[in-house]
Amino acid sequence: MSSTPEISIAAKRLRKSYGDKVVLDGIDLTVRAGTIFSLLGPNGAGKTTTVQILSTLIRPDGGTARVEGHDLGRAPDAVRTAIGVTGQFAAVDRLLTGEENLLLMADLHHLDRARGRRRTAELLERFDLVEAAKRLPATYSGGMRRRLDLAMTLVGSPQLIFLDEPTTGLDPRSRQTMWEIIRELADSGVTIFLTTQYLEEADQLANRIAVLHNGKLAAEGGPDELKRLIPGGHVRLRFADEHALLAAMRLLGHSVRGEDGLSLRVPSDCRVRSLRMLLDELDDAGVEAEEFSVNTPDLNDVFFALTDSKREVLSA
Repeated sequence: MSSTPEISIAAKRLRKSYGDKVVLDGIDLTVRAGTIFSLLGPNGAGKTTTVQILSTLIRPDGGTARVEGHDLGRAPDAVRTAIGVTGQFAAVDRLLTGEENLLLMADLHHLDRARGRRRTAELLERFDLVEAAKRLPATYSGGMRRRLDLAMTLVGSPQLIFLDEPTTGLDPRSRQTMWEIIRELADSGVTIFLTTQYLEEADQLANRIAVLHNGKLAAEGGPDELKRLIPGGHVRLRFADEHALLAAMRLLGHSVRGEDGLSLRVPSDCRVRSLRMLLDELDDAGVEAEEFSVNTPDLNDVFFALTDSKREVLSA
């Protein structure tokens, strides 16, 4: 079996209940290697439970999964060797310095003394923790503790990292720093499985996003795919004069005049082909728009639409 499979996670019909509470109701997940996959959902939707199952911390009640080519049920030790897990709260030892925390992880991964020190030095440099290396984590900022926690996860050079709400509680600057680190990891070939409560985070980082609701996947796709599920996409055209605007209104028919008097709002799925057809139609009629902008629903709109129990569930 290849040590670098094209599919990092392949899960089928995963189920998990706690008493009468069904947390996961037979979900399927496929995560391609070297990508960033984000799992979204309301609090209590089962995001952390999914991470705990796929990282071997708890057993599912049903279903199967292969993680980095290893069967989750039959080869949990092989799965643990291939992955790293960073939770919502930094799991550093507050009685050890930053450097000592990393050296401890090197020992746990059975690196010899020289390799452990080299790996520690590399990670301190990579995560901008060299100056803080000899200090206790209690003196670190929240962002520094989170960087140390992620550095500890990387000591064993995992192929897949589970990041369970990694930027919760961080200030905007620290969150941006974590985003840069996550992108760099993915660019280096590491697969990232990300859960987050920040929709902008998923939009900025993820290649694919799945929305978990009531134990099932309500939708899955790329960020732009998901945005196209929700009605409300439109193109705004602005014209130089009233004559051009009225000509466009007669041509397009289904447009709505903007409040500024010289713009039109035209419903659109905002796909490239649709935009090209719209502009070609204007051009063929000799009607010129001074400027146009594309407006699609954002992930907040998608999230609330998919997790509103009063609405029909959409599928990508």
